Amino acid sequence: MNPDHYFWLASFGALLVGLSKGGLPAIGMLSVPILSLVMPPMKAAVLLLPIFVISDMAGIWLYRRHFSAVNLRILVPAGIVGVLIGWGTVSLVSERAITFLIGLMGVLFCLQVWLRRGSAQVAKPAHRGWGSLWGVVSGFTSFISHAGAPPFQIYMLPQQLAKAQFAGTATLFFAIINATKIVPYQFLQPYTLAGLREAAFLIPSALIGTVLGAYLTKRLTDKWFYLLVQIGLFGVSVRLMVNASGWMG
Repeated sequence: MNPDHYFWLASFGALLVGLSKGGLPAIGMLSVPILSLVMPPMKAAVLLLPIFVISDMAGIWLYRRHFSAVNLRILVPAGIVGVLIGWGTVSLVSERAITFLIGLMGVLFCLQVWLRRGSAQVAKPAHRGWGSLWGVVSGFTSFISHAGAPPFQIYMLPQQLAKAQFAGTATLFFAIINATKIVPYQFLQPYTLAGLREAAFLIPSALIGTVLGAYLTKRLTDKWFYLLVQIGLFGVSVRLMVNASGWMG
């Protein structure tokens, strides 16, 4: 691929990461599949982790007053456990199988929500048992394939939180999860100076995406925000299933 084309494709992937950290969850999951068009998926994941971490810092500042503390107390410890499980079993698990199952869960969840749209849906409270389960799954799949958003959303969406609180909880949770992944990733595939330099060129795109994501989130109504989140979750889930099945190469 032409180096200029590669740069713009990588920059677009970083922009998507920033948009997700700015409050539009699931969009960032498209970044690894996009970069996988021009490099091995694991290299794409390693390249983007610093971008995730830098974008997390901007997202934390943007949503520092908007988050669900009760959900974070449940999700964060469980998510860290999931990361550690992923680290310990990365050589044993089938990334394709995990990716397909996560995509399938996301698709089934969206269909269930849309098919029940005409009936009254009561907001569910935070639940330690379910939150711990989905937190572990989210941490595990985030480590294996940067696919932590669908399990997180399956747990969080039924609570019908205010959009800023939902976005802030997602931003803080994944900021901690991504920070937890730094050392294990370094052990699995050490960063080189060239790799870090390559990632540094993508930081401006990620920061622009973060600010743009926050801007769009503030101006969307709760109804449209959650509809877009669900559509994003559905689209990404289908993409995960397609990738895992090898239907597109």
